[in-house]
Amino acid sequence: MRRLLILVSLIVFVDAMLFGALAPLIPGYADEFGLSKTGAGLLVASFGAGALLGGIPGGLAAARWGPKVAVVAGLTLLAGASFAFAAAEGPWALGAARLVQGFSSTTTWAGAFAWLTVATPRERRGALIGTAFGAAVFGAILGPMFGAVADAVSVRVSFGLVGAAAAGLGVWAATRPAAPPEQQAPGAVGRAIADRRFLGGLWLNTLPAWLFGTIVVLVPLQLDEGGFTPFAIGAVFLTAGLVETVVNPLLGRFSDRQGRLLPIRIALAASVVVSLAFAAARGPYPVALLTILAAITFGAFYTPGMALVSDRTEVAGLSQAIGFGIMNTAWALGNMSGPALAGAIAEEAGDAFPYVLAAALCLVTLVAVGTVRAPTSRRVADGGSSVR
Repeated sequence: MRRLLILVSLIVFVDAMLFGALAPLIPGYADEFGLSKTGAGLLVASFGAGALLGGIPGGLAAARWGPKVAVVAGLTLLAGASFAFAAAEGPWALGAARLVQGFSSTTTWAGAFAWLTVATPRERRGALIGTAFGAAVFGAILGPMFGAVADAVSVRVSFGLVGAAAAGLGVWAATRPAAPPEQQAPGAVGRAIADRRFLGGLWLNTLPAWLFGTIVVLVPLQLDEGGFTPFAIGAVFLTAGLVETVVNPLLGRFSDRQGRLLPIRIALAASVVVSLAFAAARGPYPVALLTILAAITFGAFYTPGMALVSDRTEVAGLSQAIGFGIMNTAWALGNMSGPALAGAIAEEAGDAFPYVLAAALCLVTLVAVGTVRAPTSRRVADGGSSVR
């Protein structure tokens, strides 16, 4: 189990690092290619667009051929997309490479988390998902520092090395024993879609992707205007990532013991405050501090939200691979629409408006979650296992 956890953590770390690496490069690409805030938002959103295309197919592939095959295939695509990004010389080529990275990401994640979930006892699932996701978060937020180093040294060499690392992980994954096959009950997809808690878990992956997509577009441009170098921008996101990496496993254990709803409610309330503070912030240093706070509050949805999807997937009799594939699609919707709309709105109405919209979404979600009662333990007909 430990080796599998290390493998999954490294896979999602590398994958997520590539996602975050774009942040400090945005100001330079905007200057080099004459991109507006809308154009920068679309470049960031191309990853989410690829993830949206690959979410369901990735889950189906993991369910049909097994999580191991999906992981190896996803890493192969990720390596190729990274080499393509290293060689890109224009915005369209960059966008295309990011699109393929997003597509490969959802295939890899569906397989990796299904692999880990199937091999994990349910009572430890939140903690292990939190540990693996903590590695992903660290990768996503360390990514800007990697992007800053790449900007200073060589984008081609840096992204080429990441492509080689993805290929190496693919070889390692290919040597691991395959996960045991999953049995999917008839009508499981319909039961999952009709389950309010399953849908709620999906939204709790869409919302933070929207929120993080907003700050990935706006914060680097705001810090750049305040005189921050790419390295300084990367340092801000690195600090945020270190904090969030520590918090995520703790959230997973907390949600295992106290249920999924309490940490979600706390995070939503805090996110309303942080989003409104972003809207009111003036100057690069308050924005930098809020970015660190946002890593804690926005990121706190993911672990309990993912665990909730996994729990309800099991109750519905749905394959974990397909459940994670659907969840990846939900995440991709936020990751695609968040930065695209944030860039367009900020260009037309100013940076404060996307943050106010983010606060409104968090507030509406908090009200909706406040009406949900914590489930009591009961037996499920097809499995006989207890459900929190």
